[in-house]
Amino acid sequence: MTAPDANFDARLQAAVQSVQDLLARLLGSGILPDETARPERLMAAMRHGVLNGGKRMRPFFVLEASRLFDGPADAALRVAAALECVHCYSLVHDDLPAMDDDDTRRGQPTVHKAFDEATAILAGDALLTYAFDIIADDATVLPAETKLALTLKLARASGLGGMAGGQMLDLRAEKETPDEPGIVTLQAMKTGALIRFACEAGPLVAGAAKEDVERLADYGRKIGLAFQLADDLLDLTSDSATLGKAAGKDAAKGKGTLPALHGIEWTRKRVAGLIDEAHALLSPYGTKADVLKAAARYVADRKN
Repeated sequence: MTAPDANFDARLQAAVQSVQDLLARLLGSGILPDETARPERLMAAMRHGVLNGGKRMRPFFVLEASRLFDGPADAALRVAAALECVHCYSLVHDDLPAMDDDDTRRGQPTVHKAFDEATAILAGDALLTYAFDIIADDATVLPAETKLALTLKLARASGLGGMAGGQMLDLRAEKETPDEPGIVTLQAMKTGALIRFACEAGPLVAGAAKEDVERLADYGRKIGLAFQLADDLLDLTSDSATLGKAAGKDAAKGKGTLPALHGIEWTRKRVAGLIDEAHALLSPYGTKADVLKAAARYVADRKN
């Protein structure tokens, strides 16, 4: 696989900075209409869970998929920030002792370690609900029907039939190893659902045709599985210092993964095939989709 190009690197870094700046403003101390107060400790925990680095790939996919159809940049950025709040909530809760029980995230103490378990739970709850606040707010300038579609799709991607349901299947996989279809379902829900949403949210924000929304959603499904397989490979082949979190945990717990089932080389070939399929889905858009093609390669080749 080839390395991502300079244009991709520049666009990714610009997206990371834009999303970081907006999230910092959104998680400020200023009270919004209908809010009574913003407790200082809760806000500090939320900021710790969100403003601590991260690749910001999910918001990047929102921004680039919207750009592909000349969507409004400000609205796309707010939807991207909302999605990142959902993603970060999931990490805060996933790190809890009752879940994956991690002490570090992105090279820093997890929220429940930096604060306490109760504060971490509330911070996650607040981030999840704030995501829908961001989309519904008048500052997100989009037609009402677009906001409704985004809200419904994000709720289903993050909820019982998406990420939260996938987390449940993931916990069960530590005790009862799933078969291959079960692993694929788990990964499509736990990791893939939010990435799929990111890729279809962009054309939705842009008011693109239904066919384009579906095509980008399919691209997101390919990328979501490739992302999870790359994650599984890193868990097997990398170290905790590089990852910024504990490595080797899946193997230690005997958790069912496709690399565990088929081996490392099979998994690398499967990732390469998924990236080729994702690129093929973008072919109708010509060179305008080059950054999204480079993003697919980045997902496969990343080191952390």
